[in-house]
Amino acid sequence: MPYALFHSLFPDVAERETRTVTVVHRLHFNLPPAQYAFLEMFCDEPGCDCRRVLFSVLSSLHRDVQAVIAWGWEEKEFYVKWMGDNDPIVIEELKGPALNLASSQSNLAPALLDLFRKVLLQDIPYLERVKRHYAMFREKIDGKHKSTVPRNMGGKRKKKK
Repeated sequence: MPYALFHSLFPDVAERETRTVTVVHRLHFNLPPAQYAFLEMFCDEPGCDCRRVLFSVLSSLHRDVQAVIAWGWEEKEFYVKWMGDNDPIVIEELKGPALNLASSQSNLAPALLDLFRKVLLQDIPYLERVKRHYAMFREKIDGKHKSTVPRNMGGKRKKKK
């Protein structure tokens, strides 16, 4: 699956809504003090509906990517069906959060994964924003987003008051 930065299709939104975390003391998450930006990447393969994101994590201290974290927000059963495989190791990697096995990782990657689990995964509004970005990205790639929720079932849309 090819992945592309959300920023490539929605630079203005990405500029406003990319999540950064500032670590002010090394004792926090065993990371050097810095800003860490979590850049969202989504699959740009037409017709794919994997419901996953890869985060390329950049540090204000380095020029290159420090970690690539995979996260899927659906239940494990979704990934079993989507992948056609019930291997628990494969499914756990798909769902994540996990360090993406196909990406190079710095020595900070395990600590950045810990930061993701303990801070970002606890922030429900942020997670909903990532899902909204996914829907925007898929709509741009496919012209529509495949949703498990029926859209208006062919009736007329109600006007907002």
